Amino acid sequence: MSSAVNFFSTLPLRPATVALSCGPTLVVAPHPDDETLGCGGLIALLRQAQVPVWVVLVSDGTMSHPGSRRYPPAARQALREAELREALARLGVADAALTCLARPDGRVAADDAQALEQLAQLLLTTRPATVLTPWRRDPHPDHRATTELVQQALAQLPTAPRVLEYVVWAWERAAPADVPLPQEVQGWRLDIRSALDQKQHALAAHTSQLPNGPIDDDPTGFYLAPSMLAHFAQPFETYLEPLFPAEA
Repeated sequence: MSSAVNFFSTLPLRPATVALSCGPTLVVAPHPDDETLGCGGLIALLRQAQVPVWVVLVSDGTMSHPGSRRYPPAARQALREAELREALARLGVADAALTCLARPDGRVAADDAQALEQLAQLLLTTRPATVLTPWRRDPHPDHRATTELVQQALAQLPTAPRVLEYVVWAWERAAPADVPLPQEVQGWRLDIRSALDQKQHALAAHTSQLPNGPIDDDPTGFYLAPSMLAHFAQPFETYLEPLFPAEA
């Protein structure tokens, strides 16, 4: 067992009712499917209780199958956004609660002034009690840049909301230096057994990211491997609550 899996799997387990302590929540996802993989259970629990949830999609999601001719970039973007909207509907999130920033997939930048302005404005408009963003050292450059953008946007607010960092690629790809340190976060697991079927149903909406998906003309295209999917079929989700703001 890797050090990351050992760390995440042994964090204290909190009951599903803890989800309600988040209050109105803004979820920031680098790519379509990160919202479901990382925090689909929490989203479902919030919406079951009629707690408002907003979702921000940062990238355009087009780099999953860059060699596809049948699905050129615009078609890939449209397909992945449609999959995201369906996944969110299955989690109980209204279509109007989604904001797409359409930044270039694979090139999300922490110094993107336009994305920063949009994030800051959305935070001011929605005024969430909690913001969900990727783990600051999740081993994907778009994930790290996304959280840096979130931190910069939060710094512009008079009062910052609670921040929870969720895990996606650290399950599979974390180097020892990517594993959270005890002095920087308080980690815990959320019991999502009551929402697990709903989360899996939402994940199934992201068909282009799953084996035997619709984009079948790019042999080098991306899909979520069974070993990766197994982490998100567990009856819990992992959250890391910063003890102090992440460094930009």
